[in-house]
Amino acid sequence: MMGPILNIYEQSVNVEFPHKAPKGMYYEQTEFKRNVVAIWIHYQRRFDYNLGDPVRCIWGFYDSKKRQYFAPVNSSTVGSVVDIENTTPYSAMIPKQTPLTAAFV
Repeated sequence: MMGPILNIYEQSVNVEFPHKAPKGMYYEQTEFKRNVVAIWIHYQRRFDYNLGDPVRCIWGFYDSKKRQYFAPVNSSTVGSVVDIENTTPYSAMIPKQTPLTAAFV
């Protein structure tokens, strides 16, 4: 379910982001390359394994010139183009489903 459009600004980049952050989380964007913005999802909890530092995961990337969203391969590599309607508030990565698993969804 899509929430209200969240405008993420950095300098002159305006990312129209339709997902609402899940409870206890928020989004942040950082400049990745000249026309590409990295969208991060932050967890407000702190964990011992990283000495209490904030926890964040890459949600995906947005190319402001092409006006397209991209799934991440990892936090430093842009993957393939995705349709924003097929993504979730947690990630731009679209799970691959076999016909058997698709039958149960």
